[in-house]
Amino acid sequence: MSDATSTGRPPPRDTRPVDWRALSVQIAIALAILWLGWHAIGNVAENMRARNIPSNFDFLFATAGFDLNQSLISYSATSTYGRAFLVGLLNTLAVAAIGIFFATIVGFAVGVARLSQNWMAAKLAAMYVEIIRNTPLLLQLFFWYTAVLAPLPGPRQSLSLPALGLRAPDPEATMAAVIAAALAGVALLAIRNQIKGSALKTAGFAISALFIILMIAAILFGPRILGFGEAAGILDISNGAYVFLNNRGLFLPFPSLGGAAIWFPVILLASAIGATGFAFWAKVQREEKGLIIPVFWINLLILVVPAALTIWAAGSSVSLDYPQLRGFNLAGGARVYPEFFALVLGLSLYTASFIAEIVRAGILSVAKGQTEAALALGLRRPAILKLVIIPQAMRVVIPPLTNQYLNLTKNSSLAVFIGFPDLVQVFVGTVLNQTGAMIQIVSITMAVYLVISLVTSLAMNAYNNKMALTER
Repeated sequence: MSDATSTGRPPPRDTRPVDWRALSVQIAIALAILWLGWHAIGNVAENMRARNIPSNFDFLFATAGFDLNQSLISYSATSTYGRAFLVGLLNTLAVAAIGIFFATIVGFAVGVARLSQNWMAAKLAAMYVEIIRNTPLLLQLFFWYTAVLAPLPGPRQSLSLPALGLRAPDPEATMAAVIAAALAGVALLAIRNQIKGSALKTAGFAISALFIILMIAAILFGPRILGFGEAAGILDISNGAYVFLNNRGLFLPFPSLGGAAIWFPVILLASAIGATGFAFWAKVQREEKGLIIPVFWINLLILVVPAALTIWAAGSSVSLDYPQLRGFNLAGGARVYPEFFALVLGLSLYTASFIAEIVRAGILSVAKGQTEAALALGLRRPAILKLVIIPQAMRVVIPPLTNQYLNLTKNSSLAVFIGFPDLVQVFVGTVLNQTGAMIQIVSITMAVYLVISLVTSLAMNAYNNKMALTER
C-alpha cells in the first residue's frame, strides 16, 4: 500500500506538460472527419433532390399497393408502407425467436450426445455437426425448400394425418374420474414421503406418477380411456379430421374460442407464469434446505389442469376449425407456409451445429473430479449432468452462445432467397423498389437489426452475470 493511501492524502496530480503537438494533430483529424461527413451528407442531399428521391419519411404513410401472403397482423394492398414494415419486422422476430428456441434444444442435445459413451450416438452427432456446419447456409435453405418441400404432392393428393377434435366432455363422468385420480395421486404422494427405504420410495413415486398421468388422461380423453363408461373427454380422436401436408404448406386444425373460452389464452399464460414461479421456488428450496420437490409433475398439473378445466367449463363454445379441400386448394384451419418452414428448419439446424460444439467445449471445461465426486456421493449420470456439469459448463457456454443467437437473427435476412416476407425482403426489397427512398429504408433496417442485437446481448449478458461465480 502506498504512503498516500495509508495516510488518507489524495494522490499527487499529473504535472507533466501538455503535448500541444499531439493535441493539435488530434483536433485536426477530428475536424477533417467532420468536414468529410458534412460534405458527404450535402452531396447526397443534392443528388437526391436532382433525382427526385424522397428525403423524408412521408412515404411510410402512403398506400403500399402490394399483398403479402404471410402476415402475423392484418394486412392488405390498401395498407401503408409503414404497415408493410411492421409485417416484415414481426415475421423476422418470429423466425428469430422460433429458430433460437429449436436451435438451443437441438444444439444442447447434440452437444451432450457427442460426449456420450454410446459409440453410435457420439458418431452420429459428430457426423451431423461436421456436415451441417461445413455447408453454406444458403445452400441448405435451397435444399430444404426446393429438394424437400417443393416435390411434395399438390392439395388434392395431400399427405394426411389423423387430427384431434376438441369437444365438451361429459361433465359428471369426467369430473368424477378427475377428482378420484387427483385424490389418489395426492394420497400416494403423501404416503411416499413417509416411507423409509429407497425401493419403497421408488415404488411410491411410480404409483403416484401413474395416477397423475391417469388424471390428465381422464381430462383429455374422458374416463372411457380408463374403461369407465363411454363418456368422452376434451379431445376426441374419432372425428375423422386430418392434418394435411402438401407443396403449399402444412395445414393444421386451429382452435375457435367463443364465450367463456376467450379467457383460455389468459389462463394458459397465468399457468405458465405460475409454473415458472414454482420451479424457481423449488430451486431455492433445494439450494437452501436440500428439499427435493417433483417439479416436473407438479408443473405438468399447473399447466394442464387449469387449461383443461377452462375448456371443459366453456363447453360447446370451444371447437376446432379444420382444413378442408375446397376446389383446388385447402381452406380453414391454420397454414404453415413452406417458405417459413424451410427458413426456420435451415436456420435452426445450421445454428444448432455450432451450439453443439460450444456445449461440448463447455462440458469438457468442467474438471473430471466434479464427476468423480458426484459418483462418490451416489448420484446417477443424468443427475450429475443436470445438477453438477451443466451449471458449471454454462459459465463457458453463454458468451459464445450469445454470438450464435445474434448470427441466427442476422442470417434470417437470407429469407429473401426463398421468398419469405421478412424485413429485408419486404422493406429493403419491395418498398425500396417502389419508393426509391434508399437512405431512409436502409438506415431504418440497419437500426432495427442493431436494436435487436443489442437487446439480445443485454438479455444474455444479464443471464451470464447471474450464472457467474460470486465470492462470499
